[in-house]
Amino acid sequence: MFCTGFKSDMTGGKALALEHWCAECGRQFTRFDYQGHGASSGAFEDGTIGQWRADALAVLDEVAEGPQVIVGSSMGGWIAFLLAVDRPERVAGILGIAPAVDFTQALLWPRMPEAARQEITENGVWYRPSVYEDGPYPITKTLIDEGRNNLLLPGPIPFDGPVRLIHGMLDDAVPWEHSITIANGVRSDDVEITMVKDGEHRLSRDRDIERMIDLLQDILGPAVQNA
Repeated sequence: MFCTGFKSDMTGGKALALEHWCAECGRQFTRFDYQGHGASSGAFEDGTIGQWRADALAVLDEVAEGPQVIVGSSMGGWIAFLLAVDRPERVAGILGIAPAVDFTQALLWPRMPEAARQEITENGVWYRPSVYEDGPYPITKTLIDEGRNNLLLPGPIPFDGPVRLIHGMLDDAVPWEHSITIANGVRSDDVEITMVKDGEHRLSRDRDIERMIDLLQDILGPAVQNA
């Protein structure tokens, strides 16, 4: 089951590559869009971590069948660990790609210019420039405030299954050190981090996809045995 990143959608290269690989292997695969993302209804600026957590939980409960390895990209990594908290019996493993656990408080708010924080406080929204979009996108006060209800770090994050994290060391959106923080916060001892020296945030090059699939196969070994 693939959980996308903040303002990303299920038509991204990593999601489609995983779908193709799972189809070749005869494995179940589920991808979806959160509310306000991609093909789903709703306005992006009305969304919160709690809403997107609920969206993913509904997909896990009502669409996917049996134990699932959750693959989470960026914000999707946060959602993946939240699913593990919500449904420990359903989550067999987690693969985090530049995982952004707690990003609203740990990464977004502290890195904002003071003028942006003031604009959010006074007006309820700041339009953040993005290199990944055609234009700026809204960061709302509601997103920041509600995010506090879903914080997982410093842990312990109550998950005991296999966890594999992959992070680019040139990532300017989620610093690679954040994966170490996450690894230290997870209760499981079966946690490994792959650092990609020349990797950036998206990690969507062919060789990045190959690494992702290798790590997924590594998880699926014990995940299948424990199912």
